[in-house]
Formats: sequence, C-alpha cells, structure tokens
Amino acid sequence: MHGRSFFRAVGMGMLLVAAASLLLMSQQGTDGAAASTAVVTFTLDFPHSNPEHYSIAVDATGHARYECSGKVVEDAEDEMYRAEFEVSTANRERIFEWAKRAQYFTGKIDSGNRKVAFTGTKSLSYQDGQRSNTARYNYSNIATVRDLTALFQNMAGTLEYGRRLAYYHRYQKLALDEELKRMEAQAKSGEISEIKGVAPVLQEIYEDSSVINVVRARAKELIEMGSGAAAGR
Repeated sequence: MHGRSFFRAVGMGMLLVAAASLLLMSQQGTDGAAASTAVVTFTLDFPHSNPEHYSIAVDATGHARYECSGKVVEDAEDEMYRAEFEVSTANRERIFEWAKRAQYFTGKIDSGNRKVAFTGTKSLSYQDGQRSNTARYNYSNIATVRDLTALFQNMAGTLEYGRRLAYYHRYQKLALDEELKRMEAQAKSGEISEIKGVAPVLQEIYEDSSVINVVRARAKELIEMGSGAAAGR
C-alpha cells in the first residue's frame, strides 16, 4: 500500500513538472513571437512647435501607439499625451510595403540639401526579429520615405485633434464647434487620416446632451467619415 502511494506521488510529481515545462515553453514561444513582431516608428522633434515632440509606432498587426509632448492651450505647461488605436488595413499595408521599398531605413535617407527649409528632425525606424534600423532626416529624396512622412504626419494631425477635443469637451465646450469644423474640412481635403483613432472622444461628444446640437451633428458626421474610410480602404 505504501509502495503504491509512493509511485502514485512520483507519477503526479512528474506530471506537474511536465505541465510546468509546457507552460514555460508556451510563454517563451509567446515572448519570442512578440519580440519578433515588426514595428515601424516615426518620430518628429520640432522645437517651438506644438507639439514639440511626437512619435507613432505601428506594428504588423495594425496596432498603433501615439505619444506626444505639447500644450493644449497657449498658457498651459507641456504635458505627455498617449493614445492607442488600430490602423486601417490599407494604411498598415502601405506602411510596411513602403518601409520594405525604403530598404527598412538602412543607410542615409536624408537628402543632404542644406537649402531645404528645416521642418523638424524626423526619424524612421524598423524593428523585427532580424533587423533594428533607425535613420534620421529633415527631407528625403526617397519617394517612399516622403510617402511615409506624409502619412504619419496626417495620422498625427488626427490624434492632435483628439487631444484638443478631449480637453475642450471637459473644460471649454464653446470651443468644440470651431475645432470640429476645422477637423471636418481637413478630413475632406485629405490632410488628416485614421479618424477612427479618435472615435471614442467623438462618440463622447455626440452622446453628451449638454453639448449644442450642431456640435453633436459634426461629431457624428466625423464618426461616419472615419467608419466609411476604414471600410472603403
């Protein structure tokens, strides 16, 4: 009886060790997959502009993270702002295709032309399990780098609207109409993209009965524009 109990205990111990080993291997596999997920990151540092610094990182699944340091209103202190959102499939594919065409930002991508006006120190980086490249520039002669710059700046413009709208909705509701009017005009002219990235704050404005109807209508129209753009691309 004691012998059977002993072997039963040993067997259970071996099963527990095996289960723990499988769990560890699973976790290591997950960590390895996460570490190898490709990410393209764009940053801009432009002193005396607002924001002075921002970055957008987009991974191969389309998940994006925006971070900036800037002021919402003139007399405020600089503060950090972060937002996460999902990039449309079309833009995700563009980002990684253009990064590939730009040889994943290996080597020099700046034009070297000192006569070109300074528009901020920019960088593009690419990381995955095999590569880790970063290139800085003011202006590039490489067409796909210019395309990426324009796309990321348009995305940043949208996220900046989200940052200001959240502030105005909380503290200055009378400023919402003018801000939404500008946002709508830029969306129609293609100067901003990924409106779905700020859909939550637009939805909050639309659902707020204390906000005047014309403002709520603008917020709703922008939500629909964002949904339509995401579905149609």
